[in-house]
Amino acid sequence: MKKLFVMIAVFAAAAAVSVNAADAKENFAKSCAGCHGKEGKGDTKLGQKMEARDYSDAKVQASLKDEDMFKAIKDGYKKGDKTIMKPYGEKLSDDEIKALVAHFRSFKK
Repeated sequence: MKKLFVMIAVFAAAAAVSVNAADAKENFAKSCAGCHGKEGKGDTKLGQKMEARDYSDAKVQASLKDEDMFKAIKDGYKKGDKTIMKPYGEKLSDDEIKALVAHFRSFKK
């Protein structure tokens, strides 16, 4: 009986992870891809104008901490007085933002 409960818990956790990944992909498509591009390269017109980073570049990925990425998504990102990225903290939960950070990490080659 214990094995059954453990298996159910494992499957439930796996389902939650896949739902988070699907949600992150959907949230990325809706909120991020316009600037960061479908593959996270920042190669859209707006991304180039706003100097979006290329998240497929291992050096860019290595230069960023998850906490900093989380903060930028939640609170927005500014360079001086110029808003580069609007905040998404009111639209997305902390768990959704964490899933987005993981999604950005998946672009690394």
